[in-house]
Amino acid sequence: MAKKVLVVDDEKLIVKGIRFSLEQDGMEVDCAYDGEEALKLATENAYDMVLLDIMLPKMDGFEVCQQIREFSSMPIVMLTAKGDDMDKILGLEYGADDYITKPFNILEVKARIKAIMRRTSAGQEKKENPRVVTAGDLKLDCESRRLFILGKEVNLTAKEFDLLELLVNNPNKVYGRENLLNLVWGYEYPGDVRTVDVHVRRLREKIESNPSEPKYVHTKWGVGYYYSQN
Repeated sequence: MAKKVLVVDDEKLIVKGIRFSLEQDGMEVDCAYDGEEALKLATENAYDMVLLDIMLPKMDGFEVCQQIREFSSMPIVMLTAKGDDMDKILGLEYGADDYITKPFNILEVKARIKAIMRRTSAGQEKKENPRVVTAGDLKLDCESRRLFILGKEVNLTAKEFDLLELLVNNPNKVYGRENLLNLVWGYEYPGDVRTVDVHVRRLREKIESNPSEPKYVHTKWGVGYYYSQN
């Protein structure tokens, strides 16, 4: 079944180039040129990937990303201006899985899309070996990739789930930020360790009753992060 991608950018030549290249690889591509149109399409369709520019008419990419995250964990890759670190960090804060810096090489874009789709598919293939991991108050259904705390479902993005699943499956094992970056995002991921910090902070805001005094995901100062539940 063909992978389905939503490409969102107000520069029509960029959209046309990405669309042509992805269709050459057998993917189905929908296009949107403003934030409202993007959100409408994302609401009506299930995409394997959303490529989302930040600077958009009507509604910017951050707002679109944030609203999609209210109903879906479909992978979102933000298109950010070259060298603008704040855009990259904000994109991750709003729920993006990754970012690509403009101007970009279409071959790099395709490689990154395929890498993220491979990791997403790998997560879905675990359905063949259904697993439910129970750790104290947490229940991770690794088949449907859903998290429950005290019986109540908590919505996580794909990367947040991957991160929590790794930590929960290895209780009390401390992972360095660089190690987590490689294990969860992949060795080809060009981002830096701040990506891990942003995701841990966002994860804590969702699963901890008091994120500043975490009950589940703890920090080993100067080393990294680990899961423990007393």
